[in-house]
Amino acid sequence: MISLLWLIPVTLALGLGGLWVFSWTVRSGQYDDLDAAAHRILHDD
Repeated sequence: MISLLWLIPVTLALGLGGLWVFSWTVRSGQYDDLDAAAHRILHDD
């Protein structure tokens, strides 16, 4: 039972950290063009 006193805050902190990282990647444009990298390998410059 005592482990729940630190497991719940740690879990919430990790979840909020993951949400913050995901929102940061969306705001920085990481998911704007998902197909460009897949097509770039097919074209020889």
